Amino acid sequence: MAGEIEAAGVEYVKAADGRTLALVIRNNFDDYAAFPPYLDSEEERAHLAEAYSGADPETERRTKAHMTPDENPLQIVMLNRNPGAVVNPHYHEVTDRPTNTTRHQIMICRSGRMRIGVYAKEGDHAADVDLAPGDLILMYEGHRIEFLEAGTKAIEIKEGPFPETDEADKVDF
Repeated sequence: MAGEIEAAGVEYVKAADGRTLALVIRNNFDDYAAFPPYLDSEEERAHLAEAYSGADPETERRTKAHMTPDENPLQIVMLNRNPGAVVNPHYHEVTDRPTNTTRHQIMICRSGRMRIGVYAKEGDHAADVDLAPGDLILMYEGHRIEFLEAGTKAIEIKEGPFPETDEADKVDF
């Protein structure tokens, strides 16, 4: 994906200087074609047919969305597939690692509600984002998490490896 794309169910939180601090994907996101996968060459189309059990490029454009820039250390791909769709067995090789200055983190709200305060790494508060079940946020810099309902459940995903202590893991403001 190149750049930021406006689509229903997708929000970007920006710092005062314009850099992106967070990407929010709402549970109602459905515009897969706005974030197309790599299908620009005959080689890519041939790989698609082999790796996805005969999938055609037009179906792939309508059912797979590459949400994050290629250079991001965490990639988000949204899939909308019907029964019988198959991704053949594979693994992902380690290539060049990005040199980002913070470890990116994803929060997915499974149930309840939560509020994410989005901050620049300098400590400036940019916005509050409320998450409902099925919503997710990719945070590039600082954040605060507040749970708004009893029994709220979330999934937290972040870059590793995890340092030996919590204190070594983060910078508090």
